[in-house]
Amino acid sequence: MSAKGIFITGTDTGVGKTAVSAVIARLLRQHGVNVGVMKPVTSGCAEIDGRLVSDDAELLCWAAGTDSGDPDTAPYLLRAPISPSMAAEQDGVRIDFHAIRASYERLANRHDFVIVEGAGGLMVPLAGGLLISDLAAQLSLPLLVVARPNLGTINHTLLTTFAARQMGLTVRGIIINNYPAQPGQAEEYAPHLLGSLCGAPVLGVFPAMDAEDEHTLISQLTDAIDNHILTPFLLKEIGIV
Repeated sequence: MSAKGIFITGTDTGVGKTAVSAVIARLLRQHGVNVGVMKPVTSGCAEIDGRLVSDDAELLCWAAGTDSGDPDTAPYLLRAPISPSMAAEQDGVRIDFHAIRASYERLANRHDFVIVEGAGGLMVPLAGGLLISDLAAQLSLPLLVVARPNLGTINHTLLTTFAARQMGLTVRGIIINNYPAQPGQAEEYAPHLLGSLCGAPVLGVFPAMDAEDEHTLISQLTDAIDNHILTPFLLKEIGIV
């Protein structure tokens, strides 16, 4: 296994892990990096033409320019939009960390860098008492934490980074996603407080943007981030430069 990689987690569900993962994948691709992507477990998959499809994995593959039909990019596809452990139980599926590890290793052998997007936050259960945090440890990947900018994010982000370190995981940095153009007081203070309290640098502040569709949004965000002063630090911390 020769690739470097990063495991992208969030302080909660709905904070924009997929958008951040896709932007970073597209950014690396534009910088000439052979990047692979992986969404190990997706619940809430739609059935299209007789097969389950992960919208998250499809977007990641589009951003990275890889084959969305590669089963290694999305090993576990589950129907119900609930906790992955419960969705797997309903589908009669056993989530096997060794199988996920094998898929990751195959991707790592084909790519220079692999982005792995988790499900929800670090404490989301996957199988048999094993959590998303255990999966990150199984893959031996450092974390990039996606946080929201508004009231409550300090507590949620500190809890996430503290828990990560308690479990022996390395936190490379924090991305604040969906930052408003006209921030309120809570949003104004969030980047500074997170950077000073979490023991990990804020490596990006991704702006809130309106777009016609997800592909347009990812393209616009990538262009904005590529020119941002923090981006060289982001690339350095995740091991690109």
